[in-house]
Amino acid sequence: DGLNAAYTAPWLAAPAGRGTRGGFWAPHLPGLPLQRPATMHEPRSTSRDRAAIFAAMSVPTFSHLDADGTARMVDVGHKPDQRRAASAEGFVRCLPATITALREQALPKGDVLTVAKIAGIQAAKRTDALIPLCHSLPLDAVEIVFEIESTAVRIVAEARTTSKTGVEMEALTAVSVAALTIYDMCKAIDKGMVIDGIRVTKKVKT
Repeated sequence: DGLNAAYTAPWLAAPAGRGTRGGFWAPHLPGLPLQRPATMHEPRSTSRDRAAIFAAMSVPTFSHLDADGTARMVDVGHKPDQRRAASAEGFVRCLPATITALREQALPKGDVLTVAKIAGIQAAKRTDALIPLCHSLPLDAVEIVFEIESTAVRIVAEARTTSKTGVEMEALTAVSVAALTIYDMCKAIDKGMVIDGIRVTKKVKT
């Protein structure tokens, strides 16, 4: 809006026909005095009002940091146990020849997808040992599905629990370790594989 433009617009050489102050043109609002900028880039009033602007903003905080900025484990003892589920996905991108060998189980280390599924499930159960500030959750189930594409393997994992906190880290860990296992078992024939797109796709509680 006009007020923001007056306080954030760069100080520019005066356009033709505009008044200047010391060779610079400042946007002007009625009732606000023109001031020469403290720097070439912003008016003095910007720094003067910055504290008030940030004070009025709603800034999210990190729950894993205390008031002093020290890492901590969040206390969830006051929360009720709830049925929770989370899903995540990720991709291992590879050569078409790698996909062919995977489909035919012709890779040197054997049945890649079965081993990757077991690895992902095992990793989900050990998420609290891998991620320092995660809570230990009693997992009700971990499911991993692979979708084989022409030049990629899409990995989808869902983790479920009845607990006091979310289970998305377990889903992400399952996808990540399953992807790493596929990479390990295929790297003998494809050294250019890429793991990407790992993200949470669903998080629910009832």
